[in-house]
Amino acid sequence: MPQNLSDSERRAWLRLARTENVGPVTFASLVARFGSASAALTEIPRLAQRGGKELVLPPPDDAAREIEALGKLGGRLIASCESDFPHGLAALEPPPPLIAMLGNTHLLRKEMVAIVGARNASALARKFAQMLARDLADTGLCIVSGMARGIDSAAHEAALDSGTVAVLAGGVDVIYPPENDALYRAIAARGAIVSEMRLGEAPQARHFPRRNRLISGLARGVVVVEAAERSGSLITANYALEQGREIFAVPGSPLDPRAKGCNKLIRDGATLTEGAEDVLAVLRPMLGGDFHEPDSTAPVAAPAAVPDAEADRVRTLVMECLGPAPVAIDDLIRQTGAPAAVVLTVILELELAGRCARQPGNRVCWS
Repeated sequence: MPQNLSDSERRAWLRLARTENVGPVTFASLVARFGSASAALTEIPRLAQRGGKELVLPPPDDAAREIEALGKLGGRLIASCESDFPHGLAALEPPPPLIAMLGNTHLLRKEMVAIVGARNASALARKFAQMLARDLADTGLCIVSGMARGIDSAAHEAALDSGTVAVLAGGVDVIYPPENDALYRAIAARGAIVSEMRLGEAPQARHFPRRNRLISGLARGVVVVEAAERSGSLITANYALEQGREIFAVPGSPLDPRAKGCNKLIRDGATLTEGAEDVLAVLRPMLGGDFHEPDSTAPVAAPAAVPDAEADRVRTLVMECLGPAPVAIDDLIRQTGAPAAVVLTVILELELAGRCARQPGNRVCWS
C-alpha cells in the first residue's frame, strides 16, 4: 500500500540509503525488520559492531542539505513506498530505495520502452534508433535510455516531443558526457531525468550497472540496436532477462563487430526487430497490466530479537562456510544447521561491517 513519507522519515530513508554497505537488499531487510528507516538507523551501528566494524552514519544535516539542493533545482526524491514511484521499479526485487528526479513526474507513470546500444554507433544504426524511438513514441510509449553517446542520444533526441526519460550513472545534476549538455537541458525541460546517485556525484565505472538495472526496470522491454559482445547494452539486456522484461534486438552485418552482441541476443531468443511493429506486437497484450517479476529469492527479514550468544556461535559457522565464491543463503542455513533467523541476522551484521557481500540469486561471499 503506497504511503507518503514525512519530511523527517524521508531524511531517514536518505541517510539509510547513503550508509556504507547498505545496498537495496540490506535496506529492505532493515526497514522490514525494524519497521522504519528511523528505527533502523538507531540499530545498525550495534549490528555492524557485532559484525566487526564501527559504522559511522551519514550526518542528518547532509541529508537535509541534499534534499534542499535538489528542491532548488526543481527536483525531488521519490521513495519506493510512494505512489509516484515508477511501477516498473517498484516491482523489482529489491527496488531502489529512493530515486532523485528532475523534470516531469507524470512521465514516470507512462508505459516505457528502453532503447540502448553502442556509443560508437554507425550512422545507419543511429538513424534506425531515431526512427524506432519516434514511431514508438507516436503510439504513446515513453522512451527510456541512458543518455550515453551514440544510440542512447539518438533515441532521446527523437522522442523529445513526446517525453523521454534519461537514467544517469551520476547525480541528476551531473551532465555526462559533457557534449550532451544541450540534450540534458532539453530532457530536463521536456522529459525526466532519474538517478540513484547522490547529488553532485560524478559517474564512475561501478555506477553504470546500477544505472542499467534501472533502465530495464522502468521499461516493458529493452531494444538493443547495436552492441558489441562485451558491451554495457548487453548488461542491460541481462538485467531485463532477470526482471522478466522482453528483449528485442536489431540484426546487423556479421562483418561489423558492433552487431555481434545483437546477433547473439537473437540467437538466444530475443525478438528480431526491424521496426516499431515488431516491438508493439509483443508488448501490446501487457500494456496497462501489472509488472510480473520472476519469483523472489530475497530472504525473509530476520526477527529483531536474536540472543547475542547464539549469533556469536553461528557467526563462526557462517564465516567458515563463506569464501570468495558466492554461496546460496539457503545452503548456508543447511550447512550450519542453524535457524534461518539467526543466519540471516549474522549475514546482516557481516554485510553492515563490510565483511560479506550479497550477489545475485540470494547468494553471499567474502567482501
